[in-house]
Amino acid sequence: MRNFILLIFVTFIIPGTSAAQTPQYLIKLRDKNGTPYSVNKPGEFLSPRAIERRARQQIPVVENDLPVNPAYLDSIRSVENVTIRNVSKWLNQVCIETTDATALDKINAFTFVLTSQQVRRQALLPLELKNKLEIDLKESVGMRGGRGVNGLDYGVSSGQITIHKGNFLHDKGYRGQGVLISVIDAGFTSYKSLPAFDSVRNQGRILDTYDFVANKTDVNDAHNHGMYCFSIIVANVPGQMIGSAPNASFLLYRSEDGTYESPAEEQNWVVAAERSDSAGADIITTSLGYTTFDNPVFNHTYADMDGKTTIMAKGAAIAASKGMILLNAAGNDGNKPWHYIGTPADALGSLSVGAVDVNGNPGVFSSYGPSADGRQKPEVSSVGVATFVQGPSGTFVSGNGTSFATPNLAGLVACLWQAFPEFSSVEIMEYVIKSSNHFTNPDYKTGYGIPDFELAFTMLEKEKGRRFAEKVLNGGNIAVYPNPFINSAQIAIKPVNSGEFRINLYDFTGKLCYSSSVALIVGEPGIVSIQKAGLARGVYILKVQNGQEKYVQKVLVH
Repeated sequence: MRNFILLIFVTFIIPGTSAAQTPQYLIKLRDKNGTPYSVNKPGEFLSPRAIERRARQQIPVVENDLPVNPAYLDSIRSVENVTIRNVSKWLNQVCIETTDATALDKINAFTFVLTSQQVRRQALLPLELKNKLEIDLKESVGMRGGRGVNGLDYGVSSGQITIHKGNFLHDKGYRGQGVLISVIDAGFTSYKSLPAFDSVRNQGRILDTYDFVANKTDVNDAHNHGMYCFSIIVANVPGQMIGSAPNASFLLYRSEDGTYESPAEEQNWVVAAERSDSAGADIITTSLGYTTFDNPVFNHTYADMDGKTTIMAKGAAIAASKGMILLNAAGNDGNKPWHYIGTPADALGSLSVGAVDVNGNPGVFSSYGPSADGRQKPEVSSVGVATFVQGPSGTFVSGNGTSFATPNLAGLVACLWQAFPEFSSVEIMEYVIKSSNHFTNPDYKTGYGIPDFELAFTMLEKEKGRRFAEKVLNGGNIAVYPNPFINSAQIAIKPVNSGEFRINLYDFTGKLCYSSSVALIVGEPGIVSIQKAGLARGVYILKVQNGQEKYVQKVLVH
């Protein structure tokens, strides 16, 4: 597959690119012996935000977090006619560029080098290459309007948000604030000037950018594709288009060379994912996929789509283990001979995303699972048929691809995690899947189906209450937290019998000051909130009872 995950290709040559490709090699290192870094001092190589994310999810800092030994890099760098392109600490390997076979022999002779593997060579294609990412976008005709109860006027993006009840999260105020999303793609041409990005630019919510293909910080060129995907999440033009997480913060990284296809791009992606992790990203969204390459000697087979073979899948699995949520486009080969997902859609611990239209009908192009080792892929689906994006000319246009389904869903996952930050990445993904409309009957086209974020919110809220109740009950049947309380308190109840329970609060004279009821089920602790409003400072007696059991607790109001 000529990578990527847009549907309709046109001929397009990127200015400034060269038809020739300098060979690149991955140098796999034996160890990290002698490194000056230590897992006990993570602040030397991880941001405070990255450390906090690990601590929140009880994820330890381990050896693969340590940077590659600088002495090893110095030795490689000292070899003439060799350029270090990038370095992966997770995979403990270095990507170099050289045309000198003698130089490669010198590197292979180093005692710390395990193996070398070529990942880019001259492509066996004509010089007039087809751009594998460009899509024939369509101008929108009319506006598919839609407004949330709190005033968000979605314009053309209404259908792609409301199919997931994402407006429910937005109306509750969850629009991605405080969540850091890494978009790894092929370039973000004109994001500095197009209207969809006014808010994110003006509010300084683009925290880092880097181009791992050209090794520079600017990503405002090279390709429109990343810009399209970015707009699906962050657009904020009321009445025209609102994205799925318009208030989130972002990292923008280019790993994909839009003209060529080689495994070197997989290495670029892993290094971009590492930078995302180190910066403290919560979510990585990737609308890229790899199966076959310009030079067929590098081609993957379907057997490689097992989550542990490709460079990208190995890196993605490690990324997921760091407590980030990864969303990967399933691919656009569903109606082509390849048929199946590509990599990193096969990655362990990630959500692979198929494409549907706003009515829930699967896109004919959306790639099929399972993974080669039989796992459910894709897991979920989102709108990737006639999805609205920021167009290059400033208008909003529609296009097709699992590329577009993926960021749409990524933004809504960000809003959900914002609402429940105490849950782990694995747990958030679990509830996204559980909320999907085919959860009990998944298939290999749309996975578990289309997530319902109102349902996911409700289930997470219930689970949050259950966990809180179990914690404060500490083996008992009733607890009030906090006690004493100033503004409000929660009553946790673990019944012996199922039924309707009456909750009464009496002052010291015996006067009934508060009364409510709650239906409880054995094995499912319940939570009831009470407010201070109307209650004077003092001592109260709480009585919780039904026909079979009764509990009494002293409550102090400050």
